[in-house]
Amino acid sequence: MTRLQDAHAKGDIPVLILSEAEVKTCMDLRKLLDALAEGFRALSGHKIVCPARPQLDVPNTGYSLAMPAWMAGMHLTVKIVNVFEGNIAKGIPSHLATIHLFDPETGMPVCVMDGTYITAVRTSGSAVLSVRELARRDAKVVTVVGAGVQADQHLHLLPLVRDFAEIRVVSKEFADAEALAAQHPGVVAVSDIEAAVRSSDVVCLATHSYQPVISAEWVKPGTHVSSVGVAPPGGEMPVDLIKRSSLFVETTEAFAPTPVGSCELAGLNPQTGTELGEMLLGLRPGRVNSEQVTVYKAMGVAMEDMVAADLAYREAISCGSGRMVAL
Repeated sequence: MTRLQDAHAKGDIPVLILSEAEVKTCMDLRKLLDALAEGFRALSGHKIVCPARPQLDVPNTGYSLAMPAWMAGMHLTVKIVNVFEGNIAKGIPSHLATIHLFDPETGMPVCVMDGTYITAVRTSGSAVLSVRELARRDAKVVTVVGAGVQADQHLHLLPLVRDFAEIRVVSKEFADAEALAAQHPGVVAVSDIEAAVRSSDVVCLATHSYQPVISAEWVKPGTHVSSVGVAPPGGEMPVDLIKRSSLFVETTEAFAPTPVGSCELAGLNPQTGTELGEMLLGLRPGRVNSEQVTVYKAMGVAMEDMVAADLAYREAISCGSGRMVAL
């Protein structure tokens, strides 16, 4: 090998590997909510590079998305998420992901971590952040609709933002709601979804339903409703509820065609939606009175992965978690 060739050889690069269990151990949920809030401020303040995510389709099976993001002070972050709905019948999560961190000065790889848990917790985290910022200060009763991964994460996060008197979970199958509630002390499984919604101050939709799981008429004045389910062409949230509420989104890309945007928001004027970051920066109002119905519709943005992965990475370095491999 010549000296020139040797100078251009990459050689072994130490890369930190973090498993799903290690990422969970390194994730402080309170810090995550605050990091997401700062991320939304930066996103609406145009401080984050967050290009369009390319999609690779496997016909009749699933698709793969690349979700890159970067801002000053962070690593270049790229999440690869594969969505294969048939996995559920196989006992495998429908969303599988890895997150890759790169040095912003050299482009050298720094860390590869599991992204499946981060995808789940940052999605529910953004919804629960919307509860923190938009639900009435005297909100006492919350109902989570769904009994899957997202519902589980909501139940971990909701007690961090309000001292709720009652947290309920309801699902299409009551046995599923009972099983999930049993994992969370103080959470109650209920069977009557209409009665639960009508008497709730906060309603969190976390299903994979292709049609609305609640009716707009069940939602009482002053309620905050969040939705994280993505299931085109219909979706879990009733469109008539969105139209008569104050709507909040991650970015106005939520109004784009699926899979980038939300099917429930198709055809609506993007100006009808307020970005969470705009509200957090004080550029547009949030809740203005106790009778206002507020709605948050999530689609997922790469900024959320970036700030969550940064938290996990920094904690892993601090506590010596993970293992180094040569790449």
